[in-house]
Amino acid sequence: MRPDGPIKVLIVDGSAVVRSTLARMLRAEANIDVVASVGDTAAGRRKVLEYKPDVIVLDIELSGSSAITFLHVLRIHYPVPVIVYGSQAAVQSDAANEALEAGAAGVVCRPSATSANPIHRLARRLAGQIRAAQVSHPAAAGRPPLAEIRAESLSSRGVNPEDFLVAIGASTGGTEALRRLLACVPPDFPPVVMVQHMPAGFTRAFAGRLNQSSPLRVSEAIDGQSVRSGFAVLARGDIQMSVQRERDQWHVRYGSTETYNRHCPSVDVLFNSVAEAAGSRAVGIVLTGMGDDGSRGLLNMREAGARTFAQDKASCVVYGMPKAAAEIGAVEWVGPPEEIPRRVINALSRARRASSAPR
Repeated sequence: MRPDGPIKVLIVDGSAVVRSTLARMLRAEANIDVVASVGDTAAGRRKVLEYKPDVIVLDIELSGSSAITFLHVLRIHYPVPVIVYGSQAAVQSDAANEALEAGAAGVVCRPSATSANPIHRLARRLAGQIRAAQVSHPAAAGRPPLAEIRAESLSSRGVNPEDFLVAIGASTGGTEALRRLLACVPPDFPPVVMVQHMPAGFTRAFAGRLNQSSPLRVSEAIDGQSVRSGFAVLARGDIQMSVQRERDQWHVRYGSTETYNRHCPSVDVLFNSVAEAAGSRAVGIVLTGMGDDGSRGLLNMREAGARTFAQDKASCVVYGMPKAAAEIGAVEWVGPPEEIPRRVINALSRARRASSAPR
């Protein structure tokens, strides 16, 4: 909840039925107030000036390119978080990637018309994204610039980053948590493999956005590629990703398209593979998100000797996945995303000193 009241939301959707139903259902959510709902972007611009909303939800399937144009205008004149949504075909289209590149804070797939209570399900999905967007907004965050808290290099500590592998899992609110974490790592951070629960078709554009704010080279993972220090790869949004150790290098592998623990890709699938492939040379990190995906996998990593971390409750949009991991004893340390890189480097430095000490 905002310090001065509920999150003010503006809905822009071409369907009067969808607008009214979404408005009613979002108002029923805790700490959300729909201040206006309009059918086109011209009216949207007027309502932005009138109500100054905290978050805008926008139908990406508005006629023509008006949704993307609206995003560009907002980015320049009123940089407020915007959540775009549309059909599965729409969210897998070039328009969705254009929306992310134009500054959309999140993307939601509209349930099919044949599913039960599709608008109700859309409202629930949007509510989580609205809260995530509000927390991630720079004006709301009130934190120091990330460049000021970047961790020192591993090489300055005498640690070879190629000796280790970092695995990260996130869900609701994770787009901002990942951005903050990766912005604070040094350029010689160990190889990073990541799962962010996200619809298929969005991970490539999201990886590109992370690449713009991190010293690492961030990209969507390619089946079979090796991952080296200074690089981070993000699992594609429709397939399970794991890690193998081959020819003294870490390689990512794609596998099943079936869900595991209700997700594809699943954090547990990634973490379980890292526990087996890297053992005590691994680092596991669970960030904000609903449910418990990643908790068992993180415990397996810790039992294999890995160092394990989780986002703290205060900085989480949804304290679900980190809480589940902490409750089963999978987590060594908790804190905000921007603090985790420094803690990881301290842990790896201590591990190196311990392994090189006389016996």
